[in-house]
Formats: sequence, structure tokens, C-alpha cells
Amino acid sequence: MSRIFNRELSWLSFNQRVLQEAEDPSVPLYERIKFLAIFSSNLDEFFRVRVASLRSIIGLKKKKRKKLKIEPVKLLKEIHSKVDKMQNEFGRIFREKILPELNSNGIYLINENEVPDSMSEFLQNYFLKEVIPVLNTTLAYGKKNPLFLKNNAIYLAVKIKPIPGIDEGPDKSPAGCRYAILEIPSDILTRFVLLPEEHGRHYIMFLDDLIRFNLHKIFPECEIMESYSVKLTRDADLYIDDEFSGNLLEKIKSSLGKRKTGAPCRFLYDEKMPTDFLKYLKKTLDLSKDSLIPGGRYHNYYDFFRFPVPENKELSYEPMLPLKSADFENGNIFNVIKAGDILLYYPYHSFEYILKLLNEAADDKNVKSIRITLYRTAKDSQVVKALIKAARSGIPVTAFIEVKARFDEELNFRNADDLEKAGVKVLYSFPGLKVHSKICLISRIENGKRKEYAYLSTGNFNENSALLYSDIALFTADKNITSDVRSVFNILSRETGEEDFTTLAVAPFNLRTTIDKLVGNEMLNAKEGKKALIILKLNSIEDKKAVKLFYAAAEQGVRIKITVRGICGVKPQKNIQIRSIVDRFLEHSRIYYFYAGGEEKMFIASADFMTRNFDRRIELLIPIHDQNIKTRLKQVLGIYFKDNTKARKINLTQSNPYVKSKSRNQVRAQYGIYNLLKGEIESNPDVMQIRSV
Repeated sequence: MSRIFNRELSWLSFNQRVLQEAEDPSVPLYERIKFLAIFSSNLDEFFRVRVASLRSIIGLKKKKRKKLKIEPVKLLKEIHSKVDKMQNEFGRIFREKILPELNSNGIYLINENEVPDSMSEFLQNYFLKEVIPVLNTTLAYGKKNPLFLKNNAIYLAVKIKPIPGIDEGPDKSPAGCRYAILEIPSDILTRFVLLPEEHGRHYIMFLDDLIRFNLHKIFPECEIMESYSVKLTRDADLYIDDEFSGNLLEKIKSSLGKRKTGAPCRFLYDEKMPTDFLKYLKKTLDLSKDSLIPGGRYHNYYDFFRFPVPENKELSYEPMLPLKSADFENGNIFNVIKAGDILLYYPYHSFEYILKLLNEAADDKNVKSIRITLYRTAKDSQVVKALIKAARSGIPVTAFIEVKARFDEELNFRNADDLEKAGVKVLYSFPGLKVHSKICLISRIENGKRKEYAYLSTGNFNENSALLYSDIALFTADKNITSDVRSVFNILSRETGEEDFTTLAVAPFNLRTTIDKLVGNEMLNAKEGKKALIILKLNSIEDKKAVKLFYAAAEQGVRIKITVRGICGVKPQKNIQIRSIVDRFLEHSRIYYFYAGGEEKMFIASADFMTRNFDRRIELLIPIHDQNIKTRLKQVLGIYFKDNTKARKINLTQSNPYVKSKSRNQVRAQYGIYNLLKGEIESNPDVMQIRSV
């Protein structure tokens, strides 16, 4: 048995934790529906990227497969088995938990067979006015009429009796019937149709079922035999991350269109579909057997992100308003940062202060340059607007844009075009490297000398995700840090190939050696009988060298506590305790703590402990020097490990049991951190009583 959890199976265990939230009765109903959407969206990306990659390995020559030390066929079987169980669980939760609770709140999600007579005219009129003009129908497809299914689009496969007058040729389907396929236009129309309220009842209908209700209008004078929902997921990997030759930008641009036509990696169909119907589709679409995945009546549950909320229904979380920073509320923002380091924790703190910094810099005649890295930005980004404003005011602005940010490539290209038109100097991706660090450096002339201000974060320059993701940001004028940030930008601008860093650890240069040294120091202390402790709060840990290093440290007597959101290659054992928290916000921050013989070294980072973070990305490990900030982060870590509400144990079976506590106090980390930052509770997590917001 391997000493390290398989990456793909560990990720599926994470998505199981997401599904647990959809079943948790303490979570408001509409939030549980959103977790169904998150689960579905996660699984789609998993198949488009990870499963597609495994399928591509099968096609490699035997020698190359052996070097990868992966048995793709065996692993794919395990994946399909786990996914099948999870999708059954998904269906059970939806049918037995979500739908009854909707009904108890006067909300009815009805299908085509449950339409009240009073709603029939409304549905027919909606269909004729809204749906027919955008409906794409292919009839009697076969060898003479090859069918192409769009990636992740939903289709209705319909079986009808022969249309009078059509010749029976080679396209004739079995049993004297024909098949037709209709694309559900959910990219144009809303996936959910809100019907007129009746007697205090709110009726909602899938667009799929509204079309089913009106199939007789599409196929007049034909008997509708049966219809089933299907969708095809296509390979989304561009396979260019590690390319070193040629024009990388042109390769990415030309490859983006291939996502729409990538090889099929999952054909999801209604499990009630008869065998002959499925066989016909498999043959017509030229699908492999292992790409066939049975599912439920509906697909693309990520559309539940936009599930309509009837008025006067309090079925979501109450707002958790972002907190103001007392430090930033008074005076010039540069003077505030110069007075001392400031740390913000999103989404508990407002994101407005980085926007304020960029906008004040744009209006400041003493600012001589702005440099920034952009990995994922919001649509209609306020960050991009502030940079454009600065460039148009005459300030030299340099933006490094990572166009290999998966699924955000097109948006990043558009941002790059807008920035370049405004006069911003735009730098692009490196071959073989992805720039994942989130940094900004502003240079200002003060008293005739250059003064630099830096912003370093675990999260993106994205005002939308800052409301949903937990991330940490540091504002600093510390000369050692700003000097190292300048060195990073020198590398990004190709002014130098490598720099010496005095404070930051930067991948792929010295991040791994820095981590090795920090862990090694704990091992030496443990060997000498001294206290040795490592606490990690991160998203993923998969790098085999790092995992083996932690095992060696634990065997030496170092206590290791890990809270991980997603992939976890580390298996729990003596001296290694692992937890995972899935809650209202997506845990995205990284905090690394080393006892260091009592010196207590604390870091935040853009990097997780994955091989790509150490070897194939520009990442930063950022030391926390300010004692007050260090103390606050220790308190935050304490709250994470006191969570007895949303924390799960990572155990050897990856079954995700909830952490149980004998304490009478209910500790929910995300609420506890919010209240800690708000100053409403005692800082000692042992006596913390977490209130609901």
C-alpha cells in the first residue's frame, strides 16, 4: 500500500466534503443548493482536466507510462466507481432532502407531468415566444448527418415515431423509429423558469422540462416515444504549460478554440435510458465505453448558482458585511503603510483598500511606477481600471499577465489588450513556468529619495472572489521585503534570470530549500528533546518530497498539524494530525508556522505544497515580522484547530468524519475568525463561544 494518498482519489474525497455541505440541515436551504452547484462544477472540471489527462496517458507507449509510475486504466476504474457512488448520493440528497424542503417552504420544482392546468397556457406562450427562436434541433441524425455535441451543453435525445413521407434509408433507427436531438439553450435563456405564483405557491421549472412539455409543437403529428437528457464533457487541457519553444502566446490563442472540440472524456446520460437508445448514441457519437457515465434526469447542476429566489423567502445566509480596517480609515494610505505592516483577511475585511491604494497612486504625482502581477481578475475589473487610470495619468505601469491561468485565458487576453491600449507595459507568460504570485510594488519619491510600497497576497486581484474566498493580504513598506519584490519583478521583466533574495522565498529558486531548512530545524530540535511543532494551513499538499519530509519529521518527534482544503497526499499517523474545513467561504489562504526553538516563524504564501508550486511556478513565501500580526495569525490558526462544527478528519479511509468535541462550546472557524477580527469575542479559542451571524 502506498504511503501517499493518490492525488485524484484525494480530490474526490474533497468533493465529497462539498457534497456533505449540501446535506447538512444546519446550512440554509439555498446555500445547500449552491453546494450542489459547486459539487457539479468541480466534477465537470475534474473530468475536463484530470480524467482527460489520465485518458491521454493510456495512449502513450509502455515505456513512457512506466516512467510516470501510474496505472491509468486501474485508476480510471477507481475514479468511475467513486464518482458513480457520489452521483447516486447527489441524487438522493436532491430528491429526499432538497426537494421536500423546497416544498415545505412553498416552492415547487415541477416537471412536465406535474404542470397545473392553470399554467399550461403560460408555458406554451413562453415556449413560442422565448424558446422556439433560439432552439437548435437536429432530426434523424446518423451517418449522413453526423452529430457534434458542444462541450458541457445539455441536450434532449428524443425518440419519435417515423414522420410520414420520410424515406427509410441507412439513417433509419432501430424499431422503425427515429431519433432527434435538441440543444437546451441555457446559455441564452435562464435554466430555471419562474412560473406565476398561485395561492401562495411558487412554481419553478427546468427549461429542459418546459421543452419536454412542448415537444409536440416541435414534432407535430408525431408521437413522442421518450426523451432523455445527455451531455458531453470534452478535454479542456491545452497541454502547453511546459512548452519551452515557439511563440507561447500564439500557441495559447490558437489552442483556446480546441477546448470546444476536444476529445470526449465523459458522456453523461440519464440512467433510465434504455440500452438500445444508449447503444445508438454511443455508435453515432463514436464514444468509448469508459466515457459513458450514468447520471440522473438533469445535468449541469452548476446552474443552481442561479436558482430563482422567490420574494420574502429568507433561505440564505445573512450577510457577513466586510469589516473596515481602522488603520486605513485615517490619513494618506502611503503614510499608514509606512507607519507599520498591515494585514487584511478576506472576505472578513473589505477588499476596497487595495483598490484605494491603486487609485490614490494613480492620482499621486510623487508615484513613479506601479508594477503588478495579474493571475485571475474579475470581469469589468476595478483593479484593471485603476491601472489604466494610472497609465493615462502618465505613471509608468507594468502588468505581468499570466495567460496560462486555466479557463481565464480569454479574459486575461482581453485585459491585456485594454491595458496596452492605455499605455501599460504588458508582460506575458514564461514558457515552462506559471506566475502564480500575487504582488504589487509601487515606487514613490519622498524627500528626494525612492520609497517603495508592496502588497503581497495569497489571493488574486479580484474583487469578486474576495467576497467568497478566504485570503490574506499584507501591505508593507519593509525595505527587505520591497527589495525582494523588486527582484521578482526584475525576473518577470527578463532583466535578470535569477536574483538573491534576503527575506522572501521564491519558487522555483529557493522555496524548496527554505522549506527543507525550516522542517530540518524542527527535526534537530526534536532530536535534542526540545519542543518541535509545525502548523500548516493550505489548500493542497501533494509533492512527494515534501510528504516524505513530513513523515521523517514526524518519526523524529516533530508534531505536525495540518488543515487542508483539497488534495492531501499525507496520511495521518503518529505526530501528524490532519483536518479539512469546508464551509460558507472557500478556504484559500495559506499560513505556515514553525516553532523554531521558540522564535516562532510565521509565513503566508501564494504556494501550496504541490510539485508544480515548488518547481514550475513563480511563488512567494512571505515572512511575517510584525509581532502583533504574528500573534493574530496564531489566534487564527488556533480557531481553525478548535473547529468542531465544519471540520472533518482526514483519516486512512478518506471517509470525511466530522470532528467531534466534548466541549460544550460550538466553534465554527469562519465565524470565529470574523468575530475575532471584529473584536467581539475573547482571543483565547479555548473559551470561545461562536455566535451566528
